[in-house]
Amino acid sequence: MKVEALMKLMGAEFYTGVPDSQLKALCNCLMQTYGTDPHHHVIAANEGNCAALAAGYHLATGKVPVVYLQNSGEGNIINPAASLLSPEVYAIPMIFVIGWRGEPGVHDEPQHVYQGKVTVKLLDDMEIPSFVIGRDTTEEDAAAAMERFRPLLAQGRDVAFVVRKGALEYDGPTAYWNKNSMSREEIIRRVLAASGTDPIVSTTGKASRELFELRQAAGQSHRYDFLTVGSMGHSSSIALGVALNLPGQRVWCIDGDGAVLMHMGAMAVLGAYRPDNLIHVVINNAAHETVGGMPTVAGSIDLVGVAKACGYPRAACVDSFPALEQALEDAKQAGALTLIEVKAALGARADLGRPTTTALENKAAFMSYLSTL
Repeated sequence: MKVEALMKLMGAEFYTGVPDSQLKALCNCLMQTYGTDPHHHVIAANEGNCAALAAGYHLATGKVPVVYLQNSGEGNIINPAASLLSPEVYAIPMIFVIGWRGEPGVHDEPQHVYQGKVTVKLLDDMEIPSFVIGRDTTEEDAAAAMERFRPLLAQGRDVAFVVRKGALEYDGPTAYWNKNSMSREEIIRRVLAASGTDPIVSTTGKASRELFELRQAAGQSHRYDFLTVGSMGHSSSIALGVALNLPGQRVWCIDGDGAVLMHMGAMAVLGAYRPDNLIHVVINNAAHETVGGMPTVAGSIDLVGVAKACGYPRAACVDSFPALEQALEDAKQAGALTLIEVKAALGARADLGRPTTTALENKAAFMSYLSTL
């Protein structure tokens, strides 16, 4: 189904969301049509922000907005859906468009399997009627679903389109880039050189995939690394939990700009506790690259300033390999909570693989290693 047809059926003038690979056609079409014009399209920090932003749009205009998200973000919309949007509270209508990762019977990565099983059930439990769009869904099918949704929206109810893999198509041009020169993989290679056998907690997406392959290529053990393959935005909190309980051991967190934005409150907690054994490396390419390259707002904010305001004793931003190597060495010598923001280019190897160990194997090896420290 052409994504333009779905957009026309929904008839919305405002979209907000967190990009998803399953919804790449919609994201690319929105970027080509509106860019990030705040009157029509806002890429927010997390899905709960999106729901609240869309609620504000409805309050100001009386119109029905669209919120798009990967199904992993359903957890972030449960609170606003139940306590803000619900007909039993403010009755604020909106259309959710949800990418269905981990759909039962469709092979996917381990972090999506359980979420895939409960995707529609969670909507049912929240009394949000849904319609599944698949490859064989026609415009007439989607139009009929939208006609069933219209009276519900008029009553202040929320509704959802759940999108299967490959169900939406978009043929328009797409290109995402920035002016930075350092590749994320080469940045991670230098972090590994600096970290030695210190434990590393890495964020979801391509960063963890590259970390795994760099270890593999160097013949190094994977036991030093905890790969946060899901739970976007929480790797720094995991690293904090490790660092606080291993006070004599230096711990590294390899993070991404989209993940940091998603749960930025974690930085305030990190700064409040100030573990002197934690180095927080944020690779900032100002993009949700793993799911397609759509922009984040991290290209226009002062992450170093945020870190210092949150209480990090040390924070620096680098945009070259010599500066990165110096910053890594300085952080090791400083013995204080440190943030290193690294400006990165977009892009990854076309043949980038995925971890060949299971999540449970990764956890067991990492815990076993930590027990020796």
